[in-house]
Parts: sequence; C-alpha cells; structure tokens
Amino acid sequence: MTELNLPILLPLRTQRLVLRRFEAGDLDAFHAYHSLPETARFLPREAKSYTQSMETVGRYANFEFEKEGDWVALAIEAADSPGLLGEVVLKWLPGRGQAEIGWSLAPEARGKGIAAEAASALLKLGFEDLGFHRIDAKLDALNTASAALCERLGMRLESTQVDKWHYKGQWATEVVYAMLEGEWRDRQPG
Repeated sequence: MTELNLPILLPLRTQRLVLRRFEAGDLDAFHAYHSLPETARFLPREAKSYTQSMETVGRYANFEFEKEGDWVALAIEAADSPGLLGEVVLKWLPGRGQAEIGWSLAPEARGKGIAAEAASALLKLGFEDLGFHRIDAKLDALNTASAALCERLGMRLESTQVDKWHYKGQWATEVVYAMLEGEWRDRQPG
C-alpha cells in the first residue's frame, strides 16, 4: 500500500450504532465519563479536567486523516437514541499500511457489546475502505476487558512486553493484539 483510500465517508452505521464525527454538543457527555478515574485507569493520562475534555472534543471534531500520525476519533451513539456512548479511534502509524485501534466507553455503555460492534466497524473501515494492511491494539496487561474484546474481534496476541511503560506511578506491562487485512477478510461471511 503506497497510499490510503481517502476521504473517510461518515457517518458509519452498524446494526445498532452510528459512528460519527464529534460535535460541540458531545462535550458534557464526553467529560462525564473521561473525568472518571475508572475510565482513565488504562489511558495514558489522568482523568480529564473540563478544559482538557473541551480541547479533546475540539480536536476530535476537527480531525484530519491525511498522513502518518493522524487520528480519526468517532463518536459512538445508538442508532435509535442520540447521545454519546463513547468513542473509537484509529491512528495511522508510521510504516507501510500500519494502524492502531482503541476505544473508550461511558460506564452505562460497557458490557453490552457496543465496543465490539463499534471496533468491528472501525476495523472494516481500516481494512476495506482505507486499505490498511495491519491494525493493532496496545493495552495495559491488566486491562482484561479490552484484551477479551480484542480476542472477540479475532485479533491475535502478538507480544507481551514486561514493564514497557511507566505511568501513573507504576510500571505497566503492554500486550499487543493485531490483525492483518487477510485475516479480516477470512473472518467475513460469504
């Protein structure tokens, strides 16, 4: 892959969800779950202040996805009930056809298959629409819920890197899950 297939056509729709660009009206809901220590537990930074949430929503609303290092962050909402449930992100990594996926959900949206459905839609976007060759997810090894999600998505555990990061006052072991475009296609029906 020498070039991605751009632009990204939004919104993305699944059976139950709409994945769309962030809007100013998402700020309060975004802050409500990103200000929680339980949400920040496995993110690189502490729980967000209102100002930090405002800056992040502004950046997410105005993303550009044109070159390595760019992120697309999509708001997740239920198709039958508007309102922010969380976000999924896709980062264009350096190296030919490489990307990283991530997600974060509001507490009331967790445990309902929403992250799996949204992440699957983002994998589809990455592999089928944008033309990535490989997409990975990098997790704190203690984040067993996200590891289980990676496995449900068909991603394979590629590595465990002991004490890879030092954040929030302690060392953390990183696990990397990944999927190749061919593996994605092999999992698709028909």
